[in-house]
Amino acid sequence: MTLMEKAAHAAERKAFEKVLENFIQKGKTADAASAAQDLVDMAEKIQGSVWKKESFEVLRMIAGQPDGKWAHYVQRILDETDPYILRTFLTNAVYEGGFRGYQQAQKNAEKYGCNIPWLILMDPTSACNMHCTGCWAAEYGHKQSLSFEEMDRVLTEAKALGTHACLFTGGEPLLRRKDIIRLCEKHRDMAFHAFTNGTLIDEEFCREMLHVGNFFVSISVEGFEAANDGRRGQGHFQKALDAMDLMHSHRIPFGVSICYTSRNYKVVTSDEFLDLLISKGCIFAWYFHYMPVGLNADTSLLLTPEQRAYMKDRVREIRGITGGKELYCIDFQNDGEFAGGCVAGGRIYCHINAAGDVEPCVFIHYSGANIREKSFLECLQQPLFKLYRKGQPFNGNHLRPCPMLENPELLPKLVADSGAHSTDLEAPESAEHLCAKCKEYAAHWKPEAEKLWAEDHS
Repeated sequence: MTLMEKAAHAAERKAFEKVLENFIQKGKTADAASAAQDLVDMAEKIQGSVWKKESFEVLRMIAGQPDGKWAHYVQRILDETDPYILRTFLTNAVYEGGFRGYQQAQKNAEKYGCNIPWLILMDPTSACNMHCTGCWAAEYGHKQSLSFEEMDRVLTEAKALGTHACLFTGGEPLLRRKDIIRLCEKHRDMAFHAFTNGTLIDEEFCREMLHVGNFFVSISVEGFEAANDGRRGQGHFQKALDAMDLMHSHRIPFGVSICYTSRNYKVVTSDEFLDLLISKGCIFAWYFHYMPVGLNADTSLLLTPEQRAYMKDRVREIRGITGGKELYCIDFQNDGEFAGGCVAGGRIYCHINAAGDVEPCVFIHYSGANIREKSFLECLQQPLFKLYRKGQPFNGNHLRPCPMLENPELLPKLVADSGAHSTDLEAPESAEHLCAKCKEYAAHWKPEAEKLWAEDHS
C-alpha cells in the first residue's frame, strides 16, 4: 500500500469508527434507531457498488422501525455487550473484512485467477478434550498442531490479499487459547471467532477476550441435556450453560453452533430451546446440516426430504423481519440462494487443518497444497480450488449447493482431476466412499428441492 492509500484507509476507518461510536452511544439512551440510519448511509457509501440497492433499502426499513423486532434485538446487543468489544469487532468484521477487505479480495481474485476468501477456518490443533458422536473432527485424531508462527504467517499473507476474518475450529481450539489470544493481539485489524465446546471458558479467558476485543466464540450444543449429552458426554450441557452465563456476566457476546440431524432438528429449532439460549445472552446461531464424513459415519442421522424442508422454512421463520425470535440464524445448507451456492474452495471461505493442508471445506478432507510447503496464495491456486472456482455454482438450484451431499457425482471427479489426496489425519477415506453415502440422500432430496425452488422462484 502506498502512503496515500494508507492515509485514505486510515481516514475511512476513522470515519466508520466515529459513526459506529455514535451508534453505540445512542444505544445507551435506547435511541439507537436514529443512529442506525447513519450506519446504513456509511455502509452504502463504502459498499454501494458491491451490494444490491435492495439490501440497503431493507436495512433502512428495519432501522426505521424503532419498535420492531430487530430494533429490539440490536438494543439488546447494545445493552448487554461491552462497548469495546462491540466497537473493535464490528470495525474489523464489517469495515476491514466486509467492506474494504472484500473489495480488495475481489480485485486480487481477478489478478491471480483464483478465489480469495473472506474468511479462513483454521485448526490450531486436532486435539480435543471430548469425542462427540458425528463430529467430523473426531475422525482427525489428536496428533497434529499448527505452530503460532505458521498461523501468524498465514494470517499476514491472507490480509495482504484482503482476508480479515479467521474462525478457529478443531479439535478444540481453546486448547491453544494462549496462542489464539497472541494472534488477536498481533492482528488488531482482524476479526476472530472460534467454535468451542465451552468447557475451557473461565474467568481468566473472559478477561483475555475483554482485553483483545476482536474475538468471541460460538458454543456447540445439540439440544437439551439428554440429547446433547448423548452425543457430547455426560455433564456437557450444564458446562455449556455455565460458560454462557459467565460470558453474559462479563458482557461478552457469543453464539451457538448446532449440528442438526434427523433426531434433533425439531428440538434445536423449538421455541423452548431458542428461548433458553436467548435468556442466556446468545445473539446468533450457526446451523450445520449433518455430514456423513468418516469411515464410520452414521447415515441414519441424515435428514429426510420432509425434515430438511422443515428446517429451511423454520430457520427463515425464526429470523423473519417479524415474528420468530430475536436471534439471527444461518443455515448453511439451506441458505445457498443468499450466497450464490457453494461458498467453499476459497469463494467465501476455505479450511486449513492442523497438519497445514488447505482444504476447500471443513467437510471435504481433500487437498493438493499445504501451508508448510507453499504460500497461502499458492495454496489458493491449487488445482482443486481452481476446479471449484470453475464449477461454482455446482447446481443452479441453490438448495442443492454441495458437490458432496446433494451432487455426489461431482466431488470424486474434482478430486481425481485435480490430483488431490485425502487429508484425513486418522483414517483416509476416498471421495468415492464418502459420496456413496450421499447418493440415496441426494436422490430423495432432488425432487423436493426442485419443487421448493420452483415455488420460491416462479
